Amino acid sequence: MRILVTGASGRLGSQLVNLLSPHHEVIPATRREMDIGDYAATQRYILAQAPELVLHCAAMTTVDECALRPDDALRINGLGTKAIALACQQLDAAMLYISSNEVFDGRNTGFVQEYDPTCPVNPYGYSKWVGEQVIRDHLTKFYIVRTSWIFAHGGRNFVHVVLSRAKENQPLRVVINEVGVPTYNNDLAEAVTALIGTQQYGIYHLVNEGRASRWTFARQILDLAGYSDTPIEKIALAEFSRPSTPPEYSVLKNTMAAALGIKLRPWEDAVAAYLQQEGLLA
Repeated sequence: MRILVTGASGRLGSQLVNLLSPHHEVIPATRREMDIGDYAATQRYILAQAPELVLHCAAMTTVDECALRPDDALRINGLGTKAIALACQQLDAAMLYISSNEVFDGRNTGFVQEYDPTCPVNPYGYSKWVGEQVIRDHLTKFYIVRTSWIFAHGGRNFVHVVLSRAKENQPLRVVINEVGVPTYNNDLAEAVTALIGTQQYGIYHLVNEGRASRWTFARQILDLAGYSDTPIEKIALAEFSRPSTPPEYSVLKNTMAAALGIKLRPWEDAVAAYLQQEGLLA
C-alpha cells in the first residue's frame, strides 16, 4: 500500500514510518515537504503524491501554546486537517487522524468510550474536535484515533521532567485531580499499524490500559527508577497555573479496537518498558 505519513519527523510519525516501511511504500512528509498551516499547498502536495492512505500525525500539539494562539491552532489542526481530508476525498484514499482525549470536557468520572458525546473545553481540544468533524463530514473511509498523555523516546516529556527534578533534589509538586491514561508512543504506533491492517474504519481509543492521576503517574516513574524515597507534594489542578485548562477526568476506554483484538498493555508495564529501554529502570 502507498502510505503518506504527515509529521514524519515527530515521535509518533517517525515510529510509524519505521514500522510500516518494510511492508509498504511509505512517503514520510515532514514540515519541509508539507506545511499543514498552508491550506492550498497541503492539498497540492497530497494530490501530487497520490497515496492510498494518509496517516495524519502532524499537528500543533503544545496545549498551552494553542491556548495562547487559538487562531493558529484552528488553522493548523482544523483547517489543515480539512485540506488533507478533501484531497483524500478526490483520491478516494483512506485517512487516519490522530486526535486527543481533550475533545472531552472531563466531567465523566468513569471510562470514556468512543461514541460518548464530545465537548472540548480549551482551544487545543476544540481544534482537534474540528479536525474530527471535517473528516466525518467529507470521508467515509477514515479512522479517528484518540489517545492521551503520550510519553516517547527522544526529546523532553513528563517522564524526563519528573526524573530530572528528582536527580537535582528539586521539590516536586504534581496535580492529583487530573486523571487520564498514560500511553507509550511505541505501543500506540504498533496499535495504529495493526488497526490499518483491519480496514475496519471508525472511531477508536488507543491508550494503554488503566487510569492514573498525574501524581500517580509521577509516583510510578520515581519508584521504578529508584527514587522511591523522593516525596511528591499533591496539589490541585487549580493550584497549577498554566494558559490552558485540561479536562479534569478523561480516562479513555479502548472498546472498539479491543473488539478487533487490538489491546495495549497496562500503563504501569508500559512505563517500565520505556524506562528499561532508556536505561533508567532501577
